[in-house]
Parts: sequence; structure tokens; C-alpha cells
Amino acid sequence: MTDKSESTWTGRVAVVTGGESGIGRATARRLASLGVRVFVGDITLHDENRDEFARLGIDSRRCDVRSLDDLRTLIDSAAGRAGRLDILVNNAGIGMVKQIDDVSEADWDACLDTNFKAAFFGCKFAIPHLRRVGGGSIINTASNAGLLPRAHDPVYSISKLALVGLTKSLALCHSKDGIRINAVCPGPVEETGMMNADLAKAADIEATKRQFISASPLAQASGRMISPDEVAQAIVYLASDAAAMVTGTCIAIDGGKSLGVPPRVSE
Repeated sequence: MTDKSESTWTGRVAVVTGGESGIGRATARRLASLGVRVFVGDITLHDENRDEFARLGIDSRRCDVRSLDDLRTLIDSAAGRAGRLDILVNNAGIGMVKQIDDVSEADWDACLDTNFKAAFFGCKFAIPHLRRVGGGSIINTASNAGLLPRAHDPVYSISKLALVGLTKSLALCHSKDGIRINAVCPGPVEETGMMNADLAKAADIEATKRQFISASPLAQASGRMISPDEVAQAIVYLASDAAAMVTGTCIAIDGGKSLGVPPRVSE
């Protein structure tokens, strides 16, 4: 699905939040390998990425997306240094597995500010730059929880349902500008900060992995989680000219998890 023509991508500029690990890192790598100049922002910079990012020409800086000053600086600096902005990937996010009785105001603010507010203001700060190039693409990383609410993490589900609504609303608002706004709705994805944090808290890591896998029909059938690169491929497709007439859509990359209760697998 991905257009790999170098001429299609050369000269384009992308900003990826949460780009130091997981889906964001896989996306930054793929875009850079296609010739896109990529600027990554993340709250934590990892030494393990330094050499590869340098080789791929990926610029990385610390950015707490809950800080509007950080977020605006990331986007404006990228557009200023490169002379344009074509792609924004609002990927930074956190999980929250708590019932409403246990959710504090600080918990609510951390989840909604990271997963929803930052994406809204990321769009706000990027849209003037995208208008200058006659369009461009924004991709939001939502979740299967944005398609089908989940009982174990209601605040997280709320943040992702809101992000899906944001995607559709802004896609409609800015179609007149030639700006396409879409979302991916992944899960369960291995080797992400969120998944690793969940596994680190588990009493039995292997049993918890099996539980995640069993909730997704295709993951269950294949005996594995989704890889960050599989989600990145969909993001790159949505940013490409192959998706020139795709806007306001939310692609589920969840192995069918958001379809409903998976079939039983006989032993």
C-alpha cells in the first residue's frame, strides 16, 4: 500500500511526537528511509536511537506534549529549519488502567492532556504550516479503545474516543485547505512504552501477554501481538499520495479486536 517512490517523498518534512520508541520510532524510521526529513519530539530521549537517527537524518528533541510551549516549539522549529511542513503524526500517548472511583483529577489531566489535548493543539499549530504547502497530512494515533469502549480503562477509552471524534471533525473542517486528517487505531502492539509498562506491572508476564493476544482474533490465530512497524506502514500510507482522497477515516490495526468477542480456539 505504501508508495516507495523516492521522488514522491523527497523534500517533504514530518514531525512525529512520541517518536523515540514503539510506533512513533517505527514511523520516523520508515518516513526517513523514504527521503522525508523527520523531526521527532519525545519526553524521553534514548541513547540507543542516537546513531541510527543520525544516519537517517532524524532530528530528535525533548518535548513534553502536555506543554503547549514545547509542542509549538517542536512544530514551528521543524517548519522553520526545513522551510516547510507536510506531515504531522500525533503519536504521543499514555495508558491509564483505573476505575472511576480511583481516578484523581491529576490522573484525568495527565491522560486527557497527553492523548487528546496535545493532539488538538498539535493540529492547531501544524495547520498554518500545512496550508502554506497547499495541503498535507495529519495522522493521529488513537486506539481500538477509540472504536469500542473498554471496561478496564474508561478514562483511556474516553481520551481515544475523543481523538477519533477530533479526527473526523477536523478532517471535515480542513478539507477546504486540502489537509487530510486520519487516525490509526492499533492494539495490542508489542514493544511500545505503554505495553512494556503494563507487562512490567504484571505478576506473570507470559500469562499477561497471552491475555492481550487472546483478546484479538488475528493475534490469537497467529500467536503474536501486532508489531510497531505494521502500524507504521499504515501511517505512512495515510501520509502518502496513494491516500490523496482519504480523510476522516480511522483504520483499525488491532487484529479484529474492535469487532467484538473473538471466537473460541479449540485446544
